[in-house]
Amino acid sequence: MDGAFSASEVLGAMITPAVLISASGTLVLSTSNRLTRVVDRVRHLAGEVENLRKAGDGEESQVRLISEQFPLLSRRALLLRSALTALYLAIGLLVTTSIAVGVVAVLGWAYGWVPVVFGLTGACALLYGSLLLVREARLAIGFTLRELNGIQDRVNRPR
Repeated sequence: MDGAFSASEVLGAMITPAVLISASGTLVLSTSNRLTRVVDRVRHLAGEVENLRKAGDGEESQVRLISEQFPLLSRRALLLRSALTALYLAIGLLVTTSIAVGVVAVLGWAYGWVPVVFGLTGACALLYGSLLLVREARLAIGFTLRELNGIQDRVNRPR
């Protein structure tokens, strides 16, 4: 077919970004769940601090451990927000890639590089969002380990 694309080639090229769109969507769902857990944790800790203050018998170490978590939870929330933004951007760029493939093929444009640029940019946004999620997960696990050490110290402390 001199220079023309067959319908199956065009549809195949348009469908290919769908795999990355699906991966991005799955990451958006899990990231939203992680953000919800961070918000719930902040609310729980705020209530716990209030209860310790009202009771007046709260261990200062417990209050300190709780207060150390707020800056970390802020950093986690900001990382998750950035990750969600990158993942939504990836989805938009990958959908644009599919559309651009179809437009280039239908109109017979010599601008075949346009869908490639959109596709590469979308893949880079997906990679960036994934890297942000790795950073957030490392923060979460790091503080969980610190919290466990604090609990271990209290358990092992003589009464």
